[in-house]
Amino acid sequence: MSRHQGGLFMVYSIGEFSKLTSLSVDTLRYYEKEKLVHPDRNRSNQRQYTDKDKMWVDFILRLKETAMPIRKIKKYARLREEGDVTLKERMEMLRAHRHSMIKQIEKFEDNLGHLDKKIETYEAMIADHKQ
Repeated sequence: MSRHQGGLFMVYSIGEFSKLTSLSVDTLRYYEKEKLVHPDRNRSNQRQYTDKDKMWVDFILRLKETAMPIRKIKKYARLREEGDVTLKERMEMLRAHRHSMIKQIEKFEDNLGHLDKKIETYEAMIADHKQ
């Protein structure tokens, strides 16, 4: 870990960034290959990650955790690289993903209700057998 010029932000090697993000070095290299991340390179051509990269990787992981397909994450990353001209399109992607998440939550809640009823049925049956 080293300070960048003027101490504005931290610079991390791939190994340090791996520990910081809890992602393997192989995963970070895969993300780079898939154009999800674009770490700078130093004079020795070694990857240099920053705190800004950390925030971006955290967001990628949130999208993954919320079941956004990798192809859509890649599209979002590409749009992000294109800059502010894609703000509206990125917002619409996130709105659509949010809507999808709400539908999934509704499904989970419905399934949870059915499981609760089944558990109650078993509890009642077990209580009846004890008598």
